[in-house]
Amino acid sequence: MFNVGFISLGCDKNRVDAEIMLSILSKNGYTIVNDEKKADVIIVNTCGFIESAKMESIETILEMAKNKEEGQCKSIIVTGCMAQRYREELLQEMPEIDAILGVGSYRDICDIVDKTLKGINGIVKVDPLDFRLEMEDRILTTPSHYAYVKIAEGCNNNCSYCIIPKLRGRFRSKRIEDIITEVEQLAQKNVKEVILVAQDTTMYGVDIYGKKELPKLLNEIEKIEGIEWIRLMYAYPEEITDELIETIRDSKKVLHYFDIPIQHISDKILRKMNRRTTKGQIIELIDKIRKQIDDAVIRTSIIVGFPGETDDDFDELKEFLYEYKLERVGIFTYSPEEGTAAFEMSDQIDVEIKEKRKDILMRQQSYISAQNNQNLLGKIFDVIIDGKNNKGQYFGRTYGDAPEIDQNVFVNSNNLNKGDIVKVKINKTYTYDLAGDVYYESSK
Repeated sequence: MFNVGFISLGCDKNRVDAEIMLSILSKNGYTIVNDEKKADVIIVNTCGFIESAKMESIETILEMAKNKEEGQCKSIIVTGCMAQRYREELLQEMPEIDAILGVGSYRDICDIVDKTLKGINGIVKVDPLDFRLEMEDRILTTPSHYAYVKIAEGCNNNCSYCIIPKLRGRFRSKRIEDIITEVEQLAQKNVKEVILVAQDTTMYGVDIYGKKELPKLLNEIEKIEGIEWIRLMYAYPEEITDELIETIRDSKKVLHYFDIPIQHISDKILRKMNRRTTKGQIIELIDKIRKQIDDAVIRTSIIVGFPGETDDDFDELKEFLYEYKLERVGIFTYSPEEGTAAFEMSDQIDVEIKEKRKDILMRQQSYISAQNNQNLLGKIFDVIIDGKNNKGQYFGRTYGDAPEIDQNVFVNSNNLNKGDIVKVKINKTYTYDLAGDVYYESSK
């Protein structure tokens, strides 16, 4: 049978689609290989969210296409968001591509692979974006102790800068029973941490149950034996209810980690972004979370240089971040995307100004992060071990750190395994990381 090489770019939601495609291919007799030079077919699962992601996708496709000349590769198939968005342009501009598969068509991956191996090319398969999410088998591409679980697809928020609704369709939830079955299967594979993802997790259930059912879902997952950590991502601020905060507060497994993309704090910019919160509501939410959960870690994402952002708007954002000292902050420059309302706005900001503002906030946030971390010196945390670095040192994460985007804790020990959850006493802090020793509690 033929070998398939697979590269997935972009977000963790895209990763879940890739894992489903890998399972489908494997079940149909294809061998998955990590070395693209040994692949008969190479699939690139692309991201098309912002300009930098598109460039990475294009560069990866061109790099993989070299294997048609230098390796045994017979076809290149492009899937994911950029394939969905630029399907015709990609085929016209990149003759190296043999087939395009949209985000609503990933279940047809075997059929497309079969056709390209028979010499058929120029294939475009893009189905409507109204398919219902179901329980589907996956081959995990994460370390074996954690996995992402997609609880919904699509988005109804229509932020003026965002192309996602056009790439992923309207918001659709996966049924609770399907999610529970999926998590139970993950637990049987010794997954300890499940990370719930969607474009907007807080709206979970509204389309199929008529109301937000995220608290109920969290409570049901908590009952599953073997799952020790439940991490929630992409919680929109306007949809975080008192019930959700209380559910997280009272849970023994749901981590006190709030991933809340606020994007800005100026009311003027929030309105232009078509966001549904105000500065006052965001501050009220942060205060409420910190009052009810004193060890809450809040992560957010910020966009600087949005059309019409004045020096005053930026200063307001800077002062807010300095005052509230959020634990985790991702800072991005605004990327104008065709097909969005913001792309048509006349008051675009110069690239140099955007980059300067990003640099200012990054420097400020590095200072805040260093101070926040210094306050953790001597404290003891449960740490999930993710692996060993090239220096032979174990590294892992606290409850306040999601994989790949947040901090690491470097752990001094001689005998740990991936997935172990151990108590670590912090004895050294860095700007964005921590270090410590395994803490053995006294038996007295």
